Amino acid sequence: MRRLTTMALLLAIALSCPAALRSSDELPGKPQKTPILIEGGTIHPVSGPAFVGSLLFDKGRIVALGEKLDAPAAAKKIDAAGKHIFPGFFDAYSQLGLTEINAVRATRDLSETGTINPNVKALVAVNPDSELIPVARANGVLLTLTAPSGGLVSGLASIIQLDGWTWEDMLLPSAGGLYINWPAANPASSWLAKGAAKNRPGNRDRRLQELRELFEAARAYGQARAARGDNQPVDARLEAMLPALSGKLPVIARAETIKTIQSAVTFAERQGLRLIIHGGHDAPLCAALLKKNKVPVILRSVYRLPRRRSEPYDYCFTLPLRLSEAGIPFAISGSPTTETAHMRNLPYHAAMAAAFGLDRDKALEAITLAPAKILGVADRVGSLEKGKDATLFISDGHMFDTSSNVEQAFIQGRELDLSSRHKRLWRKYREKYRRQREDK
Repeated sequence: MRRLTTMALLLAIALSCPAALRSSDELPGKPQKTPILIEGGTIHPVSGPAFVGSLLFDKGRIVALGEKLDAPAAAKKIDAAGKHIFPGFFDAYSQLGLTEINAVRATRDLSETGTINPNVKALVAVNPDSELIPVARANGVLLTLTAPSGGLVSGLASIIQLDGWTWEDMLLPSAGGLYINWPAANPASSWLAKGAAKNRPGNRDRRLQELRELFEAARAYGQARAARGDNQPVDARLEAMLPALSGKLPVIARAETIKTIQSAVTFAERQGLRLIIHGGHDAPLCAALLKKNKVPVILRSVYRLPRRRSEPYDYCFTLPLRLSEAGIPFAISGSPTTETAHMRNLPYHAAMAAAFGLDRDKALEAITLAPAKILGVADRVGSLEKGKDATLFISDGHMFDTSSNVEQAFIQGRELDLSSRHKRLWRKYREKYRRQREDK
């Protein structure tokens, strides 16, 4: 009876959300077999000024760039005259592959139970068949940091490439980061907030003490491991903390307000941690502290509202400009915490920053090379340079313009299928209205 009940429940879930449980139709790209020469397009290296010329890549790596290149024997040529060549856009924070439809619980695998989960790996939960992946890469987003959420120490975030049969195929080997929801210092102002949210100062102190005890326990565990080797029993949670203590793994702290950012930076300085701030609403107000401690910021989108009545309407639109003027390294994310489906809009977040004063080249860097530098993979991705991965795309216009479209894209030389659920639905309803016009 129990087995029949379980089967009936699973069937009901499948029938109630078929779109969420189905796999995307797009196939991963095939490995590059012949050299590819892109000719005549406007190349945006990001690490240098844009120029009209050619780009050659082979075996998944960029071989040469220049105004004029000779094509090797058997090379495939792509005429990009009048078009633009960009490095793949890089969203520095998302939950891509971990969530599909926020309203459907069965499609969300974002967090584990409990508050301290440093050993949780977002990567192994990534669904390579997510419908959101083809949608994002169809707009030039080819890389992202996908991170867990929930609790105090959420777990390990990883950098993934948006193409592959499995999560192993998608992984871009890197340090990633240990994600922590830093305890907020200010009481919640909403009348909807209850309990601990209203008592944030007291709750913050308790959680900070938990963090201190966790890092102290991890440090003692590391010393015991170094002294006793394999004779020391393995603790999965403390083992996962060791790379953060040694500086090999950055700590990514979710922090928005002045006090929360100051708390995170002070804690990291005392513990000897390599810190990245995610959120950063008040980061310009902490510029001297961030600059002194060499702490970069991942802005949690540009399209968001001010937090306070006293802030101007364009407070968030000008955040990138103010960080740039203060000399704070930053990247722009297009994925607010609960809006993974909007990741496709990443280039428009950068465009909005440019519209509100940020240098256009700096805005492009904020979604390409800057996140690669902050997350430690600039030797592989983020710009178009000899020796780097051929992770790039060709568009019919500058991608800050919403009317521009990506025509071809490559990840490590593999050409991608740029179809998506959005495009299939567009074609379907275009045909519907075409038939209606014919019937009149």
